[in-house]
Amino acid sequence: MKTLNTFKPILLTILIATAFWIKGHEVNAAEPQTLTVAGGCFWCVEADFEKVNGVIGAVSGYTGGQIANPTYKQVTRGGTGHYEAVQITFDPDTISRASLMDMFLRSVDPTDAGGQFCDRGDSYRTAIFVSGQSEKTLAKKAVAAAQAELGQTIVTPILPASPFYLAEDYHQDYYKGRSLVLTRAGPKSQATAYKFYREACGRDARVKELWGKTLG
Repeated sequence: MKTLNTFKPILLTILIATAFWIKGHEVNAAEPQTLTVAGGCFWCVEADFEKVNGVIGAVSGYTGGQIANPTYKQVTRGGTGHYEAVQITFDPDTISRASLMDMFLRSVDPTDAGGQFCDRGDSYRTAIFVSGQSEKTLAKKAVAAAQAELGQTIVTPILPASPFYLAEDYHQDYYKGRSLVLTRAGPKSQATAYKFYREACGRDARVKELWGKTLG
């Protein structure tokens, strides 16, 4: 009993110290942040960035336009001003906003002002959306670095962040979906249809041609 009583204060001290250590790490841990970008087909941008270490998740949606709660048909038909966009949630302790911007520009064709790859029209243009001067400065540095590396004019604009509207449920995680969809090559799962579309659209081939490598 004497031995147990001797160890109780020591054990209590260890437990208190551990609790403070855990609490301190919780306080110091950075809150998740978001980055919104437009890079043509949002299925592809979502698929690319959900593979990046430090990215918590990515969702497809619409932003930059004049109407609230737009539909896919409205956006792709044109006239709403919206881009097909992806909102990336990331852990800034693992990956920086600047790194994500650099990755983004090298995962698209930022020299194309009319769309991306086989997808043409305003809704498929590229853009980086920012909130505040610090984010704008980071984006400008990313664009300048990409332009210097590429030796071509980057036409991807840096735009003020505006309301982001989630795309329809069937667009989310399309690249790994199992539902059957009808394609020009017959019925396929969403995941298979996505692979077929991405290859046929020439996305990876063009990125490799332009940058010499693909994202990831």
